[in-house]
Amino acid sequence: MPDLVDPVIEDPRWEAAAVPAAAERAGRAVLQAAGRDPGLHEVALLLGDDGRIAALNAQFRGRAQPTNVLSWPAFAGPVPDPEQEEPLFLGDLALGYETCAREAEAAGIGLADHAAHLVVHGILHLLGHDHAEDIEAEAMEAIESRVLAGLGIANPYPARRPG
Repeated sequence: MPDLVDPVIEDPRWEAAAVPAAAERAGRAVLQAAGRDPGLHEVALLLGDDGRIAALNAQFRGRAQPTNVLSWPAFAGPVPDPEQEEPLFLGDLALGYETCAREAEAAGIGLADHAAHLVVHGILHLLGHDHAEDIEAEAMEAIESRVLAGLGIANPYPARRPG
């Protein structure tokens, strides 16, 4: 079975933390949850440092600061079904090492688990999900939490208070 996630590892600390393997597992899990065959899809994943991510964030979003994950969907509208001969390229993701490591430490979780969450989140963006509105955010968080639970990763979202 071909790899779903094609990592470009610019910072070796990602590999030392076993993030490429975690990203592959997370990518497969979220596509299965979305009813898609992981073997018929591809995602490019840049694993860089915060400097690289800040430059990309400035270039593409006008924000000259690092962030944990960036995504560039290959499709502006609905994502088509893949052709059987070739995997469908869903888009690009990029993770910033220092930001992700800091967030993982603050949350008391391993870097590979946090990166897996960010890959799930990013792939949902590539599939057309968004979190600009509260109802979209709740739906996206529910999918993420369910996928992560299947991977043995704790729910990263605090319980929402009614009201």
